[in-house]
Amino acid sequence: MTQDVYIYDALRTPRGKGRKDGALHEVTSLRLSAQTLNAVKERNNLEGHAVEDVIWGNVTQVMEQGGCLARSAVLASDLDERIPGLAINRFCASGMEAVNLAANQIKGGAGNGYIAGGVEMMGRVAMGADGAAIAVDPTLAMEKYFVPQGISADIIATEFGFSRDEADQLAMQSQQRAARAWEEGRFDKSVITVRDQNGLAILDRDEYMRPQTDMQSLGGLNPAFQQMGEVMPGFDKVALMKYPHLERINHIHHAGNSSGIVDGAAAVLIGNKEFGEQHGLKPRARIRATAKIGTDPTIMLTGPVPVTEKILKDNGMTIGDIDLFEVNEAFAAVVLRFMQAFDVDDSKVNVNGGGIAMGHPLGATGAMIIGILLDEMERADKEVGLATLCIASGMGAATIIERV
Repeated sequence: MTQDVYIYDALRTPRGKGRKDGALHEVTSLRLSAQTLNAVKERNNLEGHAVEDVIWGNVTQVMEQGGCLARSAVLASDLDERIPGLAINRFCASGMEAVNLAANQIKGGAGNGYIAGGVEMMGRVAMGADGAAIAVDPTLAMEKYFVPQGISADIIATEFGFSRDEADQLAMQSQQRAARAWEEGRFDKSVITVRDQNGLAILDRDEYMRPQTDMQSLGGLNPAFQQMGEVMPGFDKVALMKYPHLERINHIHHAGNSSGIVDGAAAVLIGNKEFGEQHGLKPRARIRATAKIGTDPTIMLTGPVPVTEKILKDNGMTIGDIDLFEVNEAFAAVVLRFMQAFDVDDSKVNVNGGGIAMGHPLGATGAMIIGILLDEMERADKEVGLATLCIASGMGAATIIERV
């Protein structure tokens, strides 16, 4: 008999600029993870061998993010050393996959409670520093028509007819919504303050946002991927070999309508009914369903559409059953394509902004958007929400939660 799985808490750090002058730059992935785990422990009075495991996503698993970072984070935190740790990588969905994996472990009877989430310190460990085979091994890259993600986003825009203005409009809206969410305290319940080794606060709000962004300032930005597409190393030619029906790739994405490079961590505390009773915790939502899927590896970032179709079909639901959506804003075209495919009104999608405004800390984002979705469902008194991400090399992941 499968067990119901509940979310008891969800929290995150603010996102710092992923650069040397970013507020979190002095903090390692290990220390940021440990602070996040400590916050879960303190907020929920978890003593002893309280959870079965810590499942922790991080994408670039080299150098200080290498090894089994999850276990290192447990040992660096105040959690009991009898709690093990599992480091996982499903690229941009790693934080969500950690939650989904933990939920399915509980459903199957492998433990009552888990802490799941992830981290990425993009300013300290550069994206791609791990030398992923899909990108660097020519026997695979050439066979599968590999192109960088920015080119993939521009292919989506070309294939599905999205203009630069539409992408910029979505980007501006993301900035406005994120600014409003912070002004109105919509993230207050979930965002923890990051402190340095002396206990001094170094960041308490998302640092990357540019709320003054308007169409004019976005219009002045040069397309970020045109050079690598058209000149060297000429990825447009690779794309057109795969999709010969396209005459050319329309390069509409730039720094202002693509997700920001940031540092951050997030955690979700989940468990069955028994776990909540044991620790005196009240469930906030039930994890109703999880799903993952593989997709075309060249266009790569279309995953939210088929994985949403799959999760709805597998659970006898329709798109109309979902009250709110969090679709990771990796690039503007990803979200535009999702809304186009399902004819979803943008008033239900990323209502508090997203990765374009606040940044996308790869390994943490999936857990962050689950928490952001839950907070908004409670604030707006909505019942059912879906969170989904596109994933590098062609995958999609999704989670449906419902309030209890």
